[in-house]
Amino acid sequence: MKFVTWNVRSLYRSGSLTTATRELTRYKLDLMGVQEVRWDEGETVRIGDYVFCNGKGNEIHQLGIGFFVHHRIILAFMRAELVSDRMSYMVLRGRWCNIIVFNVHAPQEDKSDDSKESVYAVLEQVFIDFS
Repeated sequence: MKFVTWNVRSLYRSGSLTTATRELTRYKLDLMGVQEVRWDEGETVRIGDYVFCNGKGNEIHQLGIGFFVHHRIILAFMRAELVSDRMSYMVLRGRWCNIIVFNVHAPQEDKSDDSKESVYAVLEQVFIDFS
């Protein structure tokens, strides 16, 4: 399986979802975590050979994360959970154990230390919950 991550900077613009799917197909990717989707509602959309699971961003079209999942591995898909507008994960059924894939959009270096610490505290708590 080929997994990648991509900061798309926005899927809110017209045609951007199709462009992203074209790139996925070109590189023959199975799973892609995307950041800065900028959609204000969480939804699942089928586009070509992929299913796009989108986590909710905010009302002013900032942040938001999601996953593109190819139909080859859709049967392994067990669930996706939105933790925040910066973090989500999905669970895939593996042969011997389940695979947990995290998608985290961390704050940039110029952001306040408090905002960075809060993201990493939530991430640590999610890891603890899986232990």
